[in-house]
Amino acid sequence: MAWQPSLNWQHAKQRAQIIAKIRSFFNTRDVIEVDTPLLSNATVTDVHLEPFVTHFNYSADSDIEQSVPLYAQTSPEFAMKRLLASGYGCCYQICKAFRHEQHGRFHNPEFTMLEWYRLGFDHFQLMDEVADLLAEILNCDKIDKISYQELFIREVAIDPLLTTKSELLALLAVRNMLSDWLVKEDNIDTLLQFVMSEIIEPVIGKEFPCFVYNFPASQASLANISSEDERVAERFECYFKGIELANGFNELTDANQQKSRFEQDNRFRGELGKDKRMIDKNFLSALAHGLPPCSGVALGIDRLLMLALEKNHIDSVISFNIENA
Repeated sequence: MAWQPSLNWQHAKQRAQIIAKIRSFFNTRDVIEVDTPLLSNATVTDVHLEPFVTHFNYSADSDIEQSVPLYAQTSPEFAMKRLLASGYGCCYQICKAFRHEQHGRFHNPEFTMLEWYRLGFDHFQLMDEVADLLAEILNCDKIDKISYQELFIREVAIDPLLTTKSELLALLAVRNMLSDWLVKEDNIDTLLQFVMSEIIEPVIGKEFPCFVYNFPASQASLANISSEDERVAERFECYFKGIELANGFNELTDANQQKSRFEQDNRFRGELGKDKRMIDKNFLSALAHGLPPCSGVALGIDRLLMLALEKNHIDSVISFNIENA
């Protein structure tokens, strides 16, 4: 019956137990739980993220007959970094996040996210802590780590930092995956992301979590550029059993560089015919005040629960999906 939840009572209890384990994990490490608003006055410029937007008629800066847009958070990242810039220490948050994307096996437009920040950590130290959490929740006793560049060379014999459109299209043609929109696509990152999601992701992390690190700088607008290779940024993702589970950064702390990257995002949005986004001035002000060196990561709780409970669809680990909310 349509009104009933897709998450049964037994699994609801297991979900609660796992979330309690997560809180205990951070409590023992003196990482403090925080809370930030779900609605904000600005949103991300990322060309691949679409937020939900609502309107507020009671702003002090406008007449009651006028409204201002408010955005449901795609993640609590900007707000949590504002906390860190104000003097907060290592912190985490378990919250709802919203992304205007199609409901499917691994995504519900409203989902539960775990995000945390570690002062003084680089992205390698944070990868190790993510691995510790996965060991606690999923009993994983082994992980794999590989750079984005090494991964592409190993799996498809292409260097993603030197590749061309023609080389990528040739790869897709050999795999019988070429389509008109790919032929017309001129952005190398879009083609790389297609290869990553359709060819590489399905074959990595099958037996134990795979951490892929040092993504192309153009795919990591919130991460520090590597001091060893300016073509890459200090970003990582974790994949396990076909699921993209976590996305982390050694965080960019330079306000001017961050503003420049947001503006670059907006130029790309314009080229694609998408609306440009207002840049989050509160976030940039926090960076200008001083964000301490830190690394942060976002992890999908519902996806983690799919793995823990051995479920094949996100609907099995949430009470009501978007179609039945």
